[in-house]
Amino acid sequence: VQLQASGGGLVQAGGSLRFSCAASGLTFSTYAMGWFRQVPGKEREFVAGTSWSGGSTYYADSVKGRFTISRDNAKNTVYLQMNSLKPEDTAVYYCAATAKTYGLSMETQYEYWGQGTQVTVSS
Repeated sequence: VQLQASGGGLVQAGGSLRFSCAASGLTFSTYAMGWFRQVPGKEREFVAGTSWSGGSTYYADSVKGRFTISRDNAKNTVYLQMNSLKPEDTAVYYCAATAKTYGLSMETQYEYWGQGTQVTVSS
C-alpha cells in the first residue's frame, strides 16, 4: 500500500493550499481517509477525516470552517483544501487510510500512512 501526498509548501497567512493524497495497493473506495499533522516536539494531531463514501466528514475544531476534506474514489485520491491559513497551521501533514468506520479522529485507528508533507504559513 502506498499513500503519496503532494501539495505542501510555503504560503502567507490568509492564503490557501490544496493537498492531494493518491492511494495505491488497496481498494480505496472501502477505506476511510484522514489527514493528520505534527509539529516538532508535539504529538501528531487529527485534522480531518472522511468516510469511505465521502458522505461523512469530520474536522478538528481548530480547522472547522477553513479546511475541507473530499475524495474522488474514481481517482483513488483524497484532498484537503486549506483556506484562511494561519501560522499555527504550520506542520508536517500526513494522509492515512483505515478500513475501520469509527474513531476516525484517532491516530491509532489508521493502518496506512503516507509520507509527510511540509506546510509553512508565514505571518
